Amino acid sequence: MVVSVRSWVANEGGKHLVLMLWLGANTWLFVKTFLLYSTGQQYHYLYKMLGLGLCISRASASVLNLNCSLVLLPMCRSLLTFVRGTHQVSSRKTRRLLDKSKTFHVACGVAICIFSVVHVSAHLVNVVNFSVSYSDDFPALNLARYKGEDPKLIILTTIPGVTGALLVLILFLMFTSSSYCVRISNYEIFWYTHNLFIVFYIILMVHMVGGALKYQTNLEAHPPGCLRANQSSTQQQGEELEQCEDEERRCREEAHFQPHYPQTWLWVSGPLCLYCAERFYRYIRSSDPVTIVTVIRHPCDVIELRMLKKNFKARPGQYIVLNCPGVSSFENHPFTLTACPTENKQTFGIHLRVVGDWTERFTQLLLPEPRIDLEILPTVQQRRYPKLYVDGPFGSSSEEVFNYDVSLCVAGGIGVTPFACVLHALLDGWTGFRLQRLYFVWVCRELRSFYWFAELLCALHHKLWQENRPDYFNLRLYVSQADSLQSMSEEKYQPLTSRLLVGRPRWKLLLDEIGRTNKHKRVGVFCCGPKGISRTLHRLCNSARSSGTTFEFNKESFS
Repeated sequence: MVVSVRSWVANEGGKHLVLMLWLGANTWLFVKTFLLYSTGQQYHYLYKMLGLGLCISRASASVLNLNCSLVLLPMCRSLLTFVRGTHQVSSRKTRRLLDKSKTFHVACGVAICIFSVVHVSAHLVNVVNFSVSYSDDFPALNLARYKGEDPKLIILTTIPGVTGALLVLILFLMFTSSSYCVRISNYEIFWYTHNLFIVFYIILMVHMVGGALKYQTNLEAHPPGCLRANQSSTQQQGEELEQCEDEERRCREEAHFQPHYPQTWLWVSGPLCLYCAERFYRYIRSSDPVTIVTVIRHPCDVIELRMLKKNFKARPGQYIVLNCPGVSSFENHPFTLTACPTENKQTFGIHLRVVGDWTERFTQLLLPEPRIDLEILPTVQQRRYPKLYVDGPFGSSSEEVFNYDVSLCVAGGIGVTPFACVLHALLDGWTGFRLQRLYFVWVCRELRSFYWFAELLCALHHKLWQENRPDYFNLRLYVSQADSLQSMSEEKYQPLTSRLLVGRPRWKLLLDEIGRTNKHKRVGVFCCGPKGISRTLHRLCNSARSSGTTFEFNKESFS
């Protein structure tokens, strides 16, 4: 498959540009710090004692400072949503880059883990050198209390050693629990361990207080390598006298050393304060009460939840974060809005699939099993819903559906939820957007899954036919499991039956067909579904086409 340069630049150019800038900043910081500690006069005696371990440990520390500050920024969801919604400030290319915020967060996290290993390894060598190369000439420079001190004792009795061990432990827990298999099998473990970042940053601020590494402060009075009055080695003194007989090479005073002023807080404090301020704002915003209006059970273990919240406003394609204290006071889970508030209807809704412990317990609270031990059934049964908090809304890539002349929305199973809100907006008669044609492809394993939004699809189909715009909305439904296929026999679903296909879409033929119909245009491709579909579409969007159509790939992901 031939890759189109134009398509590749449209889909990958901005991402790779940011990646190169980020790698360049990390490389520049590492090299600059390495050279400073290897050639800097103020570190002459320390480098003589520790060697390359000093340079590598400090260079990796600089990279860690940078990434520990950057890793927080992609998690400022409200700030990113504000930037995304301000079209005068951010272009479509910039807004598409914001969709990669989670990827950038992961990249910074991986960099932190890698350079933490480098940093710890270098400092382990330094601790050994502190013990073995104990300096009698410069006692203030030593971290060890005597020559040959056990390196493990040095680690366990110093602030940098103890805090460093705690940081490694926390980082190990956060890194291992962030793996895909852990997040899928037990999201609670990922959530709780990831919130250890608060403890991580507190310990990180204390880590540099110990002042293990020191630099020389009186370079003019004591140039590195000058002759001292009480030179410890007479042989070395004789050699140096032969090389420099000038009196200026003699030390005017003993070398003075001073611990480094902690600099980590200079890197971290800004992003950390910004993140804390954003979390406080979100806490205040999410504390407003939420009223659950209706709860509907759909086929295939899907629950529809309609809610009402004062002054809640959202745009199609955005998502919210739910917290149910009845299930867990600390866990928050993102769900895409399937219905936004309008002028005529203030409620908003989500569809959630019952998968995992949290959704199972949440569903039990929403729709409890009827009690069969009651002798007398009440004539009116008041349903009591659990307390619920809603944080958001937050921006996502699906907001851009309306900002293309032509858009292709591809959904797999419950991945239809971001586009359901888009369809609701078209049905409610939203105006003022660019969209001229919408292709909608929905792939499900079971036929019953289409009933989640069957009435919405049929209503939009009838509305567009009445407006004499049948080509505006191109709908294709695919059922991948043919063995359990049943017909949608209801007459009101007739428009869906004629567009129902068995099997999987042939993506290349589909994109070629859209390309021929929309020559020399930019088509927005939006995907929310299994990784297999996403990877195939991503690869096809970068391929060359004779029609000259550019497909810009957008993938739904929650940060």
